[in-house]
Amino acid sequence: MEIVGILVAGLIIGLLGKLVAPGDKDNIPLWLTLLCGIGGVLIGLGVYQAFGGDGSAGIDWTRWIVSIAIAAVLVVVASTVTGRSRTKAHH
Repeated sequence: MEIVGILVAGLIIGLLGKLVAPGDKDNIPLWLTLLCGIGGVLIGLGVYQAFGGDGSAGIDWTRWIVSIAIAAVLVVVASTVTGRSRTKAHH
């Protein structure tokens, strides 16, 4: 897959991962969402192939579902690690 394709797929998968991630994950920046999506695409492909996925004719929905799930996990991890919050605590 070429770099532009990975970036486009990464952005889409990252946004879908953010959408399906539990809780409010709008607190991570777009560039981090893109990185989570690219990670989801690449790690998802590896996991898919490790469990015997060899592709199918047309759109391989199983591969993309695995990629979205992994991107969702990465979004949750990124959101937790960055620790940015939309609300400010008042002391």
